Amino acid sequence: MPKGTKQKLKLYYLAKIMLEKTDDEHMITMPEIKKALEAYDVTADRKSLYDDLETLRILGIDVIGEKEGRNYYYHVGSKHFEIAELKLLVDAIQSSKFITEKKSNELIKKLTSMASEYEAAQLKRQVVVQGRVKTMNESIYYFVDDVHRAIADNRQIRFEYMKWDENKTMVRRRERPYVVSPWALTWDDENYYLIAYDAEADCIKHFRVDKLKSIQVLDEKRAGKEQFKAFNLAKYAKMNFGMFSGEQTKVKIAFDNEMAGVFIDRFGRDITIRPAKQKGFSEISVDVAVSDQFFGWIFALGPKVKLLGPGEVLDRYQKELKDMIKMYEK
Repeated sequence: MPKGTKQKLKLYYLAKIMLEKTDDEHMITMPEIKKALEAYDVTADRKSLYDDLETLRILGIDVIGEKEGRNYYYHVGSKHFEIAELKLLVDAIQSSKFITEKKSNELIKKLTSMASEYEAAQLKRQVVVQGRVKTMNESIYYFVDDVHRAIADNRQIRFEYMKWDENKTMVRRRERPYVVSPWALTWDDENYYLIAYDAEADCIKHFRVDKLKSIQVLDEKRAGKEQFKAFNLAKYAKMNFGMFSGEQTKVKIAFDNEMAGVFIDRFGRDITIRPAKQKGFSEISVDVAVSDQFFGWIFALGPKVKLLGPGEVLDRYQKELKDMIKMYEK
């Protein structure tokens, strides 16, 4: 039998065929393997293919041969990612607000290459998320890498921080750039945030990664190590509603017992829930960043939730409500 022109690539094409054409539900016979190789202009006899399949096993590809009737059938068993894991990753990418549509498609295409062609069809999913607006900042993908590199190298970063104006144009929040010490990245409320120490303000701040621009990794070493020793990222995220900053305050809230799940979901199972004076109600005391977003959350929960204190927080909330009412007076 004359040899094909790509014999040196036989093992590569064999691996490609086994990974793309087979899985736990789809198998292939030896004649079918030979025919698939011929499509790549590679010829092989049965004995050499047995040796090649064994070589694939040694290289870590889980090639399984099973006899059914008079024939042997071959397929790849366990892979780096199970189909259920790939589906989960695809769903996460599609529903991620901070990843652009273009980058989402690129990542999903790469994930489908890790599955058989039959499994890949299952990965062409459309995750519907109400109100989803994909970011338009293509550079965010690389900004995240820059931040991780700065953290790994213990370096400060410089960047411009942007915001939308009334003309739907991204403009600087301030003229001079920010210089901070990055310590962590976190995901909250469908957005990616940089958690960093600002030496100038002597405090920990957070920044939306999709609003960063022109990141530079500096030679200066990071500051704020002592501040981050006592920093609790999970507590910080719970305290800042929608990651909008405000003055940290311990507030007391009363709520109908039916609403207990709302507060456990928000603040965690470690909160202490006590009976309130009002029958059928309970109360908690929690640390929050008092902001307009916090007041909006309280307001949205309706009459089954009441803010009890402290006094200065109540005064501010009442003023916010009065100002809102004035806006709608005829």
